[in-house]
Amino acid sequence: MTNASEKTLLVLEAALAHTRFTDVVEATGLAKATTHRIIATLIDHQFVVADADGRYLPGPKVLALAGRALEHIDISAIAKPFADALVGRVRCTVHVGAAAGDEVIYLVRTDSDKPYQMPSRVGATIPMHSSGIGKVILAACTDEEVDRFVARAGLPPRTEHTITTPEALRAEIGRVRSRGYALDREENVPGVRCVAAPIRDHTGTVRYGLSISTLAVEHTEDQVEAMSAEAVRAADAISAALGHHPR
Repeated sequence: MTNASEKTLLVLEAALAHTRFTDVVEATGLAKATTHRIIATLIDHQFVVADADGRYLPGPKVLALAGRALEHIDISAIAKPFADALVGRVRCTVHVGAAAGDEVIYLVRTDSDKPYQMPSRVGATIPMHSSGIGKVILAACTDEEVDRFVARAGLPPRTEHTITTPEALRAEIGRVRSRGYALDREENVPGVRCVAAPIRDHTGTVRYGLSISTLAVEHTEDQVEAMSAEAVRAADAISAALGHHPR
């Protein structure tokens, strides 16, 4: 049987997701009288507010609590267990990176049990246009934002495979948007391939990315792309841990 505290939490969650009383009742499965009584209490304590049309909105108490919680989010600590688990499945190096201006900064690096390590380190920055993580972040931008990025940062070559023209980058971004993941085909470091997936924060904004990296002598491009589902699954799990819940 659901106790009073659980009922209150059910109603609070539903009221933050739905604006109408009938929808809150349906979402909780509670009686109308019970739901109404709990919502009245939540309004009294400023966890929920009702606007002039009777729609429910987050109250100042919820917003203040959310703000304090977001101040203390440590993406590295949240992502590390997921990265570790992914390494165990794919036996490749896993990175988590974040947008840092026009570059990507590595926040997490977890290595497999292979006798080699990737030429990367936590805290190092890499270009957006030549990296898998950078591409998934760019793919979440508008075309105008991508054009402004190119104008600011340019497209300097890192290897002979680096994308160096705006036209080629636009085509690549289109493929990333269509697939939901990005490939790095030895574009950032010679002999290194990777597949990357976007990580979304609580607002749905892509601020981070996760990549699976390996040596070209060990995995073909097709084999790397075949790991895309694992990358997307791990990235989605981190997104959920950050509070992103797609509807």
